[in-house]
Amino acid sequence: MNSLKTMILLVTLSLILVWAGGAFGGKQGMTMAFIFAGGMNLFAYWFSDKIVLKMYGAREVAETEVPELYGIVRRLAQKAEIPMPKVYIIDADQPNAFATGRNPKHAAVAVTTGIMRILSADELTGVIAHELAHIRHRDILISTIAATLAAAISYLAQMAQWAAIFGGRRDDDESGSPAAALVMMIVGPIAALLVQMAISRSREYAADEGGARLAGNPRFLANALRKLDMASKQIPMQANPATSHMFIVNPLSGGGLLKLFSTHPPMEERVARLESMRL
Repeated sequence: MNSLKTMILLVTLSLILVWAGGAFGGKQGMTMAFIFAGGMNLFAYWFSDKIVLKMYGAREVAETEVPELYGIVRRLAQKAEIPMPKVYIIDADQPNAFATGRNPKHAAVAVTTGIMRILSADELTGVIAHELAHIRHRDILISTIAATLAAAISYLAQMAQWAAIFGGRRDDDESGSPAAALVMMIVGPIAALLVQMAISRSREYAADEGGARLAGNPRFLANALRKLDMASKQIPMQANPATSHMFIVNPLSGGGLLKLFSTHPPMEERVARLESMRL
């Protein structure tokens, strides 16, 4: 069901992009939207992992430096039947982790020094299993596509705004409707962001379930999530909102309306689902 939901949401996001391109520039706008989104996706596919690891100062470590962590990653990777990912450490007090890489053959797992301090071996196993589930499900690629499509829609909305300000629109049959362009400028970016966040939440649920099965005990991850959620609220992290969806728990805090735009499902729901699982 999560995979079907993700596919439907990605199709929805693509349709929003087509509509936004058409509203801005008619058929030419649609073509431009596809080309722009394709270029962004190619760039993100090849370089997003390197960019995000550098952004957080992640350092690749050898097995001799963190033998326990390496042992957990290797054992779970073998069980998941995926290549051994590279292992990175981020010097940050907030306990957190994420996976990146364009495919299982070019994947990496990054954990903070904070998570190494507060989790037991079983809890760390649950977290690593969650991240390897992301890799096995190719969630990094899915999230990258969703993010770049949403960014393309927002960029088109900004272009429409500048065109409206400077009178750059034409009133021929090939250009889009002025009314549709106005709606796109306001509604398009918001709708795209909501769909992108829904995709992210769907993939988190899938990774929780896949990780619990991979670890062999759902309570490993459930207990870890409780600790990580509490610590993330107490220990701030200098995180970029554009990459917050990658972490196992949202490194940014916010309530109220911000929950609608959250990249992660409610923690209470995640824990409840895990504790109700029967392997």
